[in-house]
Amino acid sequence: MAQVFKLLIFPGLLFLLCYSLFCAALSRKLDARMQKRRGPRWLQPVADLMKLVGKERMIPARADQGLFFMVPAVALAAVCAAYLYVPLFSPLSAHPFNGDLIVVLYLVTLPAICVFLAGWYSSSVYGSFGGVRALTQMAAYQVPLLMSLLAPALLADSWSLQGISQFYTERPLLMLLNLPAFGIAIVTSQGKLMKSPFDSPIAGAEQGSGAFSEFGGRFFAFFDLAEDCDTVVTISLIAAVFLPFYPASPLLGFLLYLLKTLFILVLFSLFHTLSVRLHSEQVFSLCWRYMVPLALIQIIVNLLVKGVIV
Repeated sequence: MAQVFKLLIFPGLLFLLCYSLFCAALSRKLDARMQKRRGPRWLQPVADLMKLVGKERMIPARADQGLFFMVPAVALAAVCAAYLYVPLFSPLSAHPFNGDLIVVLYLVTLPAICVFLAGWYSSSVYGSFGGVRALTQMAAYQVPLLMSLLAPALLADSWSLQGISQFYTERPLLMLLNLPAFGIAIVTSQGKLMKSPFDSPIAGAEQGSGAFSEFGGRFFAFFDLAEDCDTVVTISLIAAVFLPFYPASPLLGFLLYLLKTLFILVLFSLFHTLSVRLHSEQVFSLCWRYMVPLALIQIIVNLLVKGVIV
């Protein structure tokens, strides 16, 4: 019974969906306030979701029928599964094991691949173009993002999120060493979430919502919900890797989890509100000319410090 509660209620599906909708509303409010607008109502994401689910299901005649239905569901299932392995209010996640960091990194990569498949098999020129852009952008941000998340793990000598948190709990000053990797993760995560300035795969003015051009109704609702859940999983993973503080009290730990994730969400909103869209070549230049060398330096420094500690 306890496992069913963890899977379906907390920290599983129900909590993730509710917190994702709240974060989506908060992100819209923050963006609006920083642009001197009032912004939508707090329940607007819920209203949008209900409206999309209630719409008629339509599939283009030339689209791949099976993939058209399966790809949004796979994207949502991947991020929901990844959330079960991320620690929230304690160093232990719902299903911890040695190497869970690698599994989480694998699962959070699947939504970008699903976006490409959705656009490529939608039989739309705009969809195919947007899908190719999403896959191209993934080749730019994925390497520095993974390097930035793995650098703290190399210093902790553990591929487990529990092991990482225990290492930095005993040596809190070493967390300051990972500040450059934290900045790299904040920047490159925008590419993963296709937020400005990395929103060219879904640029509405250029290609009519890109890979999602032919998606509507409940299919687009799944993708929209997967995007919101992916945001929560990403900020939770960054908080677990770079801010592994866990009080003894579960209640205080949960409140601290909310503070950490909301702090990272505010950083996300600041970054993509104050930036403008980059072209694909500019994305590659930013990621490979600057982010990758910085992440590599971070890894080398962490390995040197690890050698001194050992």
